[in-house]
Amino acid sequence: MPDVTSQFAERGDLAHLALFLWASSATGLLFWALRELALSNKRFNDFVNEIARLNQLFREHS
Repeated sequence: MPDVTSQFAERGDLAHLALFLWASSATGLLFWALRELALSNKRFNDFVNEIARLNQLFREHS
């Protein structure tokens, strides 16, 4: 990685390097957030299904 940064520094393309690093980190953060959101939705769906199953169980005993 240091070879890449020194090559960018020699050519004066530090702005491009900074933009690439920003875009890469923003994309990684987006994928992480979407993964966490999907996992959260799955956990909530599991919770709702368990509540529905519990309600069904209570209805059968009434």
